[in-house]
Amino acid sequence: MEKIPVRYHVLHETFYDYGSPVSLSQQQLHLSPRILAWQQIEEQNIDISPVPTWRRDGQDSFGNPVAWIAFHAPHDSLRISSAMTIAITPHLPENLESSLPWETVRDRLAYDASAPRPEDLDAARYLFESAHVRIKHELAVYAADCFPPGRPVLIGAQALMAKIFKEFKFDPEATTVSTPIMEVLEKKRGVCQDFAHLMIACLRALGLAARYVSGYLLTRPPPGKPRLIGADASHAWVSVYAPGFAGGDWVDFDPTNNLLPNTEHITVAIGRDFGDISPLRGIILGGGGAEPEVEVTVTPLDEEEPPVAAEVLPEAVEPGSAVPQLGEPEILEPEKVEPETADPGLAEPELKQFPEAFPQAGAVAA
Repeated sequence: MEKIPVRYHVLHETFYDYGSPVSLSQQQLHLSPRILAWQQIEEQNIDISPVPTWRRDGQDSFGNPVAWIAFHAPHDSLRISSAMTIAITPHLPENLESSLPWETVRDRLAYDASAPRPEDLDAARYLFESAHVRIKHELAVYAADCFPPGRPVLIGAQALMAKIFKEFKFDPEATTVSTPIMEVLEKKRGVCQDFAHLMIACLRALGLAARYVSGYLLTRPPPGKPRLIGADASHAWVSVYAPGFAGGDWVDFDPTNNLLPNTEHITVAIGRDFGDISPLRGIILGGGGAEPEVEVTVTPLDEEEPPVAAEVLPEAVEPGSAVPQLGEPEILEPEKVEPETADPGLAEPELKQFPEAFPQAGAVAA
């Protein structure tokens, strides 16, 4: 049977109104979605105001589309609008039990003096600690009951996803982008970013490869209510390495909603953790500590009625139907930046939270 793609229009808008002029700025943008076997980009455009002094488009080391921009003239505000039309073909994996036993996958990824398989070599970069994913013995212990001897690796990953969903509460007030995984494990609270990092850390602690996926999630308005502009959100989930699996070597899992992503998840980028693929990150000189305003609108193109504008985002979304916006870049004051040593990659953002809109994680409506 032919699989019919689902088409979406996505609008991701970020706006800064600075308290004081910004004299210099450099930013890295992960706002262009990846082309995948099941995901095709029909149209995509990033509009930036003011116009950057220079802009360069390319790919990062993970194969994600990325744009680097810089501003050398003073400016009081910044607006970045990413608009795209995407078609996603249904790709829900089947027969997870046909994946290799998890110990077999672990042993394939362990160091061996012989030449590794190319696919295993690529997966190896997702085996180790990264800036936001620490590997601890306690995490292996937490995940151990999901991976008894001989269990297929994808069945084990599915069990771990369900365990996190059951035992952790969605709470946008509980964490920030810099909250350590062990604190998340102790508090049993967090947001999609925390749950993705936790699941990745548990898998890596067992010797399995797992990567962080960022993108967008279609949300559903309350029954009888119109879809609202800006009421959707960025999202994060996990991809697990399962070599030789009929559905592909990497299979996605969403621990925030306890489901396998299909046509309602739009993939933008993959990396070791959030720090690799933050939507917008960098450094600025000046600015006065402005906070970003972020709106995401995901519109199915077969809807009869277009989304309508809403002034207040928190009341626009049914509780349990959405996840919070991923972080935006931290603003650095001039005296905090040493030109010779400042590293844009070290400036981590605070999460942009909309607590009333996202009080409780829940399964995505079908």
